[in-house]
Amino acid sequence: MPAAAAGGGARRPPYLAATQITSGYNKVPIVRDVDLTVGLGEVVLVIGPNGAGKSTLVKAVTGKLPLLGGRVVLDGVDISHAKEDERALRGIGYVPQSGDVFPTLTVQDNLEMGGYRWPRREVRGQVDRVLEQFPTLRPLRRRLARTLSGGERKTLGIARALVADPRLLILDEPTSNLSPLIASTVLHGVVDALAANGRAILLIEQRVALGLEVATWGYVMAGGRTRFEASGDELRAHDDLGSFFLEHGGTAGVPAVFRG
Repeated sequence: MPAAAAGGGARRPPYLAATQITSGYNKVPIVRDVDLTVGLGEVVLVIGPNGAGKSTLVKAVTGKLPLLGGRVVLDGVDISHAKEDERALRGIGYVPQSGDVFPTLTVQDNLEMGGYRWPRREVRGQVDRVLEQFPTLRPLRRRLARTLSGGERKTLGIARALVADPRLLILDEPTSNLSPLIASTVLHGVVDALAANGRAILLIEQRVALGLEVATWGYVMAGGRTRFEASGDELRAHDDLGSFFLEHGGTAGVPAVFRG
């Protein structure tokens, strides 16, 4: 059953179109019949209670999990059966919630690792381009990633993914374990700017109120399905999202999460 949708203005043409996605583990579906699109210049937010299937959906899109049904189309090309590396080559960047950097390597080495698919002679130029976008990382280039603060480390994880120059960037809970101030800086200072520069952003976020501040469109998931979708403006004005989470099984800590 498709998600209920609200109006809210025209959307960008889809760069990513995931249709009727069904996926899970050991051939047991966790998400079922999920539709989702992301256009260039959009920040598309996926929210829902713990166990809703958000991370499973992301893994199905990136190729970490096989599809049990549905299609994934990227820039008009069906990549439903493409391997994870091939999807990355076609323009998907992914920053996981954890394991987004190599802690025993320097910042410079982490960035260069992000360009491992590029010819060696081009990697340095790609790293320099990314450092222009993230100038706070430049003086940290010789430091080990494990010595960075939480915000610096998350910025490095995003920058490392951008060395490969993806047009679609998927961020799985990028503000996890960050202070509210640093979390806001990551979303407003980094994610907003990437979308403004024409990238398609798919954002999975547990800090609902904070995620909604940057979202142009959003999907609400529960029980492995999308239940509702609307523009960011409409979701920000929605007084009932907290009770929606409670109704659909996300009882633990939802009020605090919703307050951001």
